[in-house]
Amino acid sequence: MIGKNIIRLTETASTNTYAATLLMAEKPVNGTLIFTTSQTNGRGQQNNTWESESGKNLAVSVILYPDFIKPSEQFILNKIISLAVLDFVRKNIPVSMSPKIKWPNDIYVGEKKIAGILIENSISGNRIEYVIAGIGININQEKFSKNIPNPVSLKLVSGKEFIIGNCLDELCESLNARYMQLCRNDCELLNSEYLNNLYRYNLYSKYKVEDSFLFAKIVSVSEFGKLQLENKEGKIFEFAFKEIEYVI
Repeated sequence: MIGKNIIRLTETASTNTYAATLLMAEKPVNGTLIFTTSQTNGRGQQNNTWESESGKNLAVSVILYPDFIKPSEQFILNKIISLAVLDFVRKNIPVSMSPKIKWPNDIYVGEKKIAGILIENSISGNRIEYVIAGIGININQEKFSKNIPNPVSLKLVSGKEFIIGNCLDELCESLNARYMQLCRNDCELLNSEYLNNLYRYNLYSKYKVEDSFLFAKIVSVSEFGKLQLENKEGKIFEFAFKEIEYVI
């Protein structure tokens, strides 16, 4: 389903913005994918930007209509997209490396970021009208702006040059597989895989909370997507996005 209808753009400011504008004019088929290798004003979480060298990487947005999901359960959409991108990355790097999901939805290889995800939901009453899942993956880029703190690409990790079109096909397969799991209501498995693939899961690490530091381990993620940590005294802390910062 995902990728049967692909809108290919030579260049666009943001695939998520393009998808949102498209949805104002019509209702594209479920799984419609907007794809470009040149995104001039990519968007990340909380008004962050996503920088990408033209022709080197993947920038896509997928339009979905998961009307079987309650708005209160919407974080499961974040999980399936994150797992799908993780699956794609894992297939294309050496087996010895172990990519992880940095909560809520960045993909890391070691201590470096290889992919980012921006999910935007439209909710009306008790129904999710549509979802736009924006995905940026560093594929063949080797040099990055100094403004990006810790980037890496498939090429830098593997030493290989990738064909962007093949990468797009593989990503669509991964997205389809994970979305079908959701359609089958395999939520228990998805929740378990997401948690067990989290960056720093169950490892005591240093985090910054406002002007202080917290030494704790990730123990869970709430059904609403909040990160739950436990310090060495057994006290549980819960944080929404941007309330806690990883110290890397």
